[in-house]
Amino acid sequence: MEYKSLIRKEILEITPYVPGKPIEEVKRELGIQDVIKMASNENPLGPSPKAVKAVQGMLDEAHLYPDGSCFSLKEALGQELGVNTDQIIVGNGSDEIIKLFAEAFFQPDDEIIVADPTFGEYAYATRLMGARLIKVKGEGLGHDLDKMAQAVTSRTKAVFICNPNNPTGTMNSREEVESFLRQLPANVLVVFDQAYLEYVEAPDFPDGLDYLSDDRVLVLRTFSKIHGLAALRVGYGVGSKELISYIERVREPFNVNRMAQTAAIAALTDREHLELSREVNHKEKEEIYSSLEALGLEYLPSETNFILFSTPFSAQTVFQALLKKGIIIRAADGFGLPKHLRVTVGTEEQNQRFLQALRQVLAELR
Repeated sequence: MEYKSLIRKEILEITPYVPGKPIEEVKRELGIQDVIKMASNENPLGPSPKAVKAVQGMLDEAHLYPDGSCFSLKEALGQELGVNTDQIIVGNGSDEIIKLFAEAFFQPDDEIIVADPTFGEYAYATRLMGARLIKVKGEGLGHDLDKMAQAVTSRTKAVFICNPNNPTGTMNSREEVESFLRQLPANVLVVFDQAYLEYVEAPDFPDGLDYLSDDRVLVLRTFSKIHGLAALRVGYGVGSKELISYIERVREPFNVNRMAQTAAIAALTDREHLELSREVNHKEKEEIYSSLEALGLEYLPSETNFILFSTPFSAQTVFQALLKKGIIIRAADGFGLPKHLRVTVGTEEQNQRFLQALRQVLAELR
């Protein structure tokens, strides 16, 4: 086909993102009606009731374009975070901001440093812009920040730090992060992706906002996780006024829909939903830990709403066997972990169903 010679070579290096399997797809393919999804780290309690009510009140305005500047949402976020509105950019999920950041700054032959394993969108954005991805594997499965600092060269443009990390659930302490920043040359950009911030319990966790005096720092957060608005796609980035202004140059107009903006503003006010989500996650995570230990399975203690664990069998074998029982979790072989799986912490009922199915699958495979 003649047009193939016109394809940008950079996109041939990109492996399309494979999201958690949708419930509808499993029902359709396997003919199962009772299916639960514990694969994409969604809040099992759903969205804030305040957010739902706010969106319902907006449906009559679906014919109107949204506020392209997200003015009201930025004002609400600015008050919540203690920053100016010109320090905030709002995106169609934080994924979009990762892409916008890359479009604003990355060039061919730039080097971008990430942990291995970590969130795959950093690799996507890097390769899209023709930059070179540098993966740094530490001794454990989290970020080895000293090793990442040592990987910096004269071509390094940026470093992504997913903290807490996806898919491992691990985190880096304040001391580790500040040591890393001291080692980093002043001309290297730093992105702290804190999508799971609200679930963190460790007292030494470093809030990325504490480093905004360093004007090369961008902090990413989202409404898709604890706020339960994954379907509406709202994420945001916080940085210096100047840094944000460059990213804004490549943002498309009306990138965040009207309902999403309204829901996010309402979600920020619902402290009760936030605290309940934290409490349920803490309690149920401890129950899953105990059950995995009883099964003799290794897992990583998590500062998020998911747990990475391993079995003696291939990730795909266990994943497919659980699917047949109506349980969707995430095989971690795509992250380079052939025997690991990631499960989202659900409600008590969901977790017990998952654990019962896992016991059955392991017994069958053994």
